[in-house]
Amino acid sequence: MIDSDSHSALHSHSETTHFDPSDSQPAIVLQSISKLFGRFAALHDLSVTLSAGRVYGLLGENGAGKTTLLRIIAGLSRPTRGSVRILGSSDVRIVSAGIGYMAHATLLYDELTARENLDYFRGLYPASRTASTNELLEKVGLAQVDVKRRVGQYSQGMKQRLALARAMLASPKLLLLDEPFSNVDTRSVAMMAELLGKLRDRGATLIVVTHQLEALARVADEWITLHAGTIVKREATHNRTPLSADHGGE
Repeated sequence: MIDSDSHSALHSHSETTHFDPSDSQPAIVLQSISKLFGRFAALHDLSVTLSAGRVYGLLGENGAGKTTLLRIIAGLSRPTRGSVRILGSSDVRIVSAGIGYMAHATLLYDELTARENLDYFRGLYPASRTASTNELLEKVGLAQVDVKRRVGQYSQGMKQRLALARAMLASPKLLLLDEPFSNVDTRSVAMMAELLGKLRDRGATLIVVTHQLEALARVADEWITLHAGTIVKREATHNRTPLSADHGGE
C-alpha cells in the first residue's frame, strides 16, 4: 500500500524562530535510577541530565532498558530507587500535559477514522492546549486521505504518522517515541524525521528509541547507548542546522 504524498504540507507550518538550548534549564535530570522487576534490574544506577531543545537517539540491544527508561520519564512507571526531575518538576504528574508519548504499538482504533481517533484522544487533554485536527493531519502528511477511510485500512507508515500526530496533540515540550520508524516505508521515515527536527527547532525535547540510526541521522543531536540497564556511551553529533533553513526559512 502506498502512503499518500503530502510532503509539501510539512513545510507550510515551519517557523523562522529557532530555540537556543543553552538558554534553558535541563529538560530531564535522573539521579541513580534503578528499576527492578523481581530480581531483574531493567535499569541500574542510571544518572543522566538532558538539555532542552535537542533530539536524543536512544540506542541499545533488546532488553537494554530503553522502553523502561521512556516509561519512567513519561511517568507511566516509577523507579524502584533514585530521583526523577522532568520539565523542572520532581512530580511527573504535574507536567504530564507537557509530555507526548508514542509507544512501540500505535494504540490506534482501527475501526475509527484518523479524525475520529484524534478527536477521541483530544478529550484526554484540556481543550485550550490541543492543536486542531486539521493542523495535525497536515503536519504528518495525512490531510489529503479520504476522511471516511478507517485506520485499519492504512499502511503501517500511515499508522505510525497518525500515532505521532496523536502524541503531538497537546503541543508537548517533551516527546518520547518508542521505535517510531518500525516497519515504515522510506517516504514516511523521511517525513517523520524532518518533522521531529522542526519540533526540536521550536524548542521541544525529543527522545527517540530506534534501531534505525540512518532514519534519525540528519536530526539527532546526540546518541545515547544503553547496555544492561545503564548508559555506556554518549556521542554528540554537532547536528544543529535548523531544518527550515533548507527551504529558505519557509
